[in-house]
Amino acid sequence: MAFAELALGQIKSLRQTAVPRNYEIWYVYATGYNAPLNKIINETLARNGKLTEADLEQIYETYLSHIKTTDRIDKVGARVIGEIDDVMRLINDALGMSANYDATLTGATEKLSHVESRDQVKTIVGTLVKSTDEMRDTNKALEERLMLSKKEISSLQQSLEAIRAESLTDPLTGLGNRKYFDRSIEMAVQNALATGEPLSLMMFDIDHFKSFNDSYGHLTGDQVLRLVGMSLKQTIKGQDVTARYGGEEFAVVLPNTALRQALTVADHIRRAVMSKELKKKSTGEILGRVTISVGVSMLKPGDDTDSLIERADACLYAAKRNGRNRVVCEADPEYVAETQSQVA
Repeated sequence: MAFAELALGQIKSLRQTAVPRNYEIWYVYATGYNAPLNKIINETLARNGKLTEADLEQIYETYLSHIKTTDRIDKVGARVIGEIDDVMRLINDALGMSANYDATLTGATEKLSHVESRDQVKTIVGTLVKSTDEMRDTNKALEERLMLSKKEISSLQQSLEAIRAESLTDPLTGLGNRKYFDRSIEMAVQNALATGEPLSLMMFDIDHFKSFNDSYGHLTGDQVLRLVGMSLKQTIKGQDVTARYGGEEFAVVLPNTALRQALTVADHIRRAVMSKELKKKSTGEILGRVTISVGVSMLKPGDDTDSLIERADACLYAAKRNGRNRVVCEADPEYVAETQSQVA
């Protein structure tokens, strides 16, 4: 209860929303059991005097959420090991029974070679029938147990796949997370360089996102993020990779897509986001429309992942500096002027 009071006290004093994620961060902070978490919180507060929504999300993703995933993987792994141990014990019992049956057959063969009466034959046959019945029962039990084990391991495999998918998904928007993006773009770049197919990258940023949080609170900010995420889901299909890059920034990797096509897709997304009206759920108040700025780059010979992202990011900031709510690519004068001014 003391830890709980400290956690709530921190949330109140820093004027944060009392959502489960923030409570968990401050509860763990109060216990002092996670030294790296406490260290990063203390350093951030000392440097900035506060923790932003992006800070809290990054702290949670880095120091807490992966622990839960690891725990779940460990539990599933323990169940798989337990299942294998049970099957191995049953197989060992079956091997022992098989060895006994083999010994019984060998003994019966020797006895039959020296049999002198019908009664002796009947006794030997009776022993063989009994051993055969026991062997059949053992094999049947082993078969049934293996079938059950196959189903259980299949179920556990599905659990691991679900955990893996969850570890690569941003919980707020349902898009891929940064980890998913990093893996996907690396593979896409390698494939494009190997095949010579075009590859484009779009980087999105929500315009004036901080003002939404400051004016209407973090819950409304979350609603804005979900709105953009929903627009991306509805627009981006097939092999394209959509992810929340971090904070209010999103990214889309477009394999087999040249720059001109990517610009068309980017503007379609920009219009789709702008067409949706934002409403405050608690009051029904209309808060206006959300706009996004977009930067687009295309893979060039000699490029790597970092250079592709760097150019898309530079195009994005050129779009923001030139009025926002627009798409800028590396062929546009805004980007060219931006790079020339940086060189100068």
